[in-house]
Amino acid sequence: MGSIFSKIINGEIPCHKIAEDDKHLAFLDITPLAKGHTLVIPKIETDYIFDIDDNELADLVIFSKKVAVMIKTTIPCKKVGISVIGLEVPHAHIHLLPMNSISDMNFSGSKLQISNEELANIASQIRKS
Repeated sequence: MGSIFSKIINGEIPCHKIAEDDKHLAFLDITPLAKGHTLVIPKIETDYIFDIDDNELADLVIFSKKVAVMIKTTIPCKKVGISVIGLEVPHAHIHLLPMNSISDMNFSGSKLQISNEELANIASQIRKS
């Protein structure tokens, strides 16, 4: 049985897709810390990010960089922060967070309540960049 992210990759669970290539997928977090909070995952399920082959990990970071540029172009913020936690889903993933202060990266803070319609709109705006 695959992780929830593998089900998203396989199309079994919908997502608000930002970008995709043959090895990676970026989509909005449905319980975001900020508008534009995006998850970037490898399509091959690996639990721990540092178990990923060096070349594949480099590709994941490069793909994440492209997505971060898209986010920063669309969402007003000083920077796009990057975080790897990996405890909530057993599938390696990178969080990309639009931020204006360090407190915007507080994962124990409250999450935004954003409607499915608004998430779709945000994803569409980011994809257009």
